[in-house]
Amino acid sequence: MDHSNTNNPNQTKGSVVTIGTFDGVHIGHQKILEQLLHVANQRHLEPKVLTFFPHPRMVIQPDFKIELLTTIEEKRDILSDLGINAFVIKPFTKEFANLSAEAYVKTVLVDELNAKHIIIGYDHRFGKNRSADINDLRNFGQQYGFSVDEIPAQDIKDIAVSSTKIRQALSQGELSLANSYLGYHYFINGIIIKGKGLGKTIDFPTANIYVDKTYKLIPKQGVYAVQSIIDSKRVFGMMNIGTNPTVDGSKESIEVHFFNFDQDIYGKTLKVEFLHRLRDEKKFESVEALKEQLGRDKANALSLIEKSFS
Repeated sequence: MDHSNTNNPNQTKGSVVTIGTFDGVHIGHQKILEQLLHVANQRHLEPKVLTFFPHPRMVIQPDFKIELLTTIEEKRDILSDLGINAFVIKPFTKEFANLSAEAYVKTVLVDELNAKHIIIGYDHRFGKNRSADINDLRNFGQQYGFSVDEIPAQDIKDIAVSSTKIRQALSQGELSLANSYLGYHYFINGIIIKGKGLGKTIDFPTANIYVDKTYKLIPKQGVYAVQSIIDSKRVFGMMNIGTNPTVDGSKESIEVHFFNFDQDIYGKTLKVEFLHRLRDEKKFESVEALKEQLGRDKANALSLIEKSFS
């Protein structure tokens, strides 16, 4: 089944379509989406983003561990915030991969999406064995009544580089670099679950976050200053990603301690944004030493937050 997030699916209205994974919807992607919205406005077309899921590599190489910056749901939310409500997700299956270029253009771009204009990178390949390119798409356009705009090579290169750089930066703990490429704070969405309750015993009660999408990239282990919106209020805190070595932990967990906050949030789904990276996780010689360090982390986090938000 196809999922499209369309407020008023108006099939009679033509659309301007761009195609891609748009992982992270970062500043490079945002340039293309601005162009999409500009053309939509000028030509009275509906802006649509077409993507494929699962990621083609998940289907073609099921053993390949892929880490993505945004889940499908997160991508939909970001696009919606940018003013694009038609986010069309084609299930990527082996059957779909076997569609000829023309069958894909006719059934998906023309019949389903009613494309009148397509914005695409020069290196975009499509159809069985990825045999067709932008020149083929232009030829199909003459046949089926749509025009094609090419995204310049340099922009495409920047976009590919940015996605890779953001993933690398997050994996290496370079949060401010990642956030600067994204144009927003990196975030995770997860369900609050009960932990071992150890934090409470040292005056730092934590909420454990369970991220159910295994392909979502979790940043490098360590301690971070974070923020969330809980019941329409912005709440700051600090998060630990790691194994809790001081108390002989072994499994990676994601725990967040919110400042000046004591509501019961178990079972809630929270979006947590990463503001600053404070330090690596380390093993302390005692629980007392860990408690002292957490006090320093909190002071450090509050001072960084104050600077950022003043």
